[in-house]
Amino acid sequence: MARALSRDTRLLVSGQAVRGLGYGFTSVVLGATLAQRGVGAVTAGILLAALIAGSALASLVVGAYADRFGRRRSYALLFLGVAGAGAVVALDPPLWVLFAVALTGTLSTDVVDNGPASTLEQVMLATEDAGTGRVYGRYNAAGAAFGALGSLGAAFAGISAHGGAAHVGLFLVLVPVGLVGVVCAWGLTSSVESPVARRRGGGATTRATLGPSRTVVRRLAALFALDAAGGGLVTTGFLSYYMVERYGVSLASLGWLFFLVSMMQSGSVLVAPVLARRFGLVPTMVWTHLPSNLVMASMVFAPNFAVAAALLLVRTTMSQMDTPTRQALIMTITTPAERTPAAAVTNAARYSVRPVAPLVAGALQTIGLGVPLLVAGVVKGSYDLALWRWARRVSAMSAPGVLGRAVPDDPPTS
Repeated sequence: MARALSRDTRLLVSGQAVRGLGYGFTSVVLGATLAQRGVGAVTAGILLAALIAGSALASLVVGAYADRFGRRRSYALLFLGVAGAGAVVALDPPLWVLFAVALTGTLSTDVVDNGPASTLEQVMLATEDAGTGRVYGRYNAAGAAFGALGSLGAAFAGISAHGGAAHVGLFLVLVPVGLVGVVCAWGLTSSVESPVARRRGGGATTRATLGPSRTVVRRLAALFALDAAGGGLVTTGFLSYYMVERYGVSLASLGWLFFLVSMMQSGSVLVAPVLARRFGLVPTMVWTHLPSNLVMASMVFAPNFAVAAALLLVRTTMSQMDTPTRQALIMTITTPAERTPAAAVTNAARYSVRPVAPLVAGALQTIGLGVPLLVAGVVKGSYDLALWRWARRVSAMSAPGVLGRAVPDDPPTS
């Protein structure tokens, strides 16, 4: 029988949910705002790249100093930053201010892996369950579900009917999001702090760094970057553009399609820990992710929108199962003292390649409209096979739950 989530875990899942709701809403608003302000495609692309770069930089800072400063205090400050960013953008500032805000890592167009707060949450969740992915499944499901509701809320707000200033004003939603997050951070107990900080009764005295797990973490970071590069070729923006250009589908149809995609993602990440307990973390990652990439590549041959949409939904049932298992894997193969920098390095590696991938996708489309789908399938499939080969060759991966069956009810990990 599954254990109930601890109070700390419920607060962290709530923090992810409220942030996903806010980011799901503002990611739609951001695109509409830039369009209303007449921002060109190149400038908009650079701004989105700055958002991703800010997430990577902020994650590395969190990885280096959060254990020293205190995870709870760092978490609260990140949510205050979200509230501040929403307030600043709502004032309709000059474009250079938007770039400055983007580089802080407090805004995101992602609702699950969405920056430095996610890095901290993944580490603090490991104090309850670092091995099976049980809590990571619920955590990611909350982000995906509330992110979908945020996107739907933006659609129902009818933002396209308002002027640019009204678009910007909608960023005020991040103020209560940030304040609710601060309340969640305030309610956390000292058990989420680093082991060194708990022993000393405060923050750690030195900067957190990777130790014995350095080589393993860096190898995984490189693999995760490869996966993210492939995923960056087929972002939601690309898929929307592709379906409009090829099938002439309406914006309303796309809105409902991607709402269904987000809801199916929410369900699939709940199934992933169940599979991981039965088969292990890496098998769950590889043998759900690889078929999903084959389905994605096959979308290029879909004769109409209905078939393409069906293939996308089939892919979605499998494509996100590697998210909670990936997060659990990092926590499993590292010592407790290394978990914060390990999460930061692997997350930053994923973020760092995302700004370049959409530019590559644009270049590939000069060859053929659907070429990025095929290339992404090959790149991400190569990642799956490389991960499987690596896991089988590294002796550390013989731990229960990584390549083999996990213990059904693992005790909490400190």
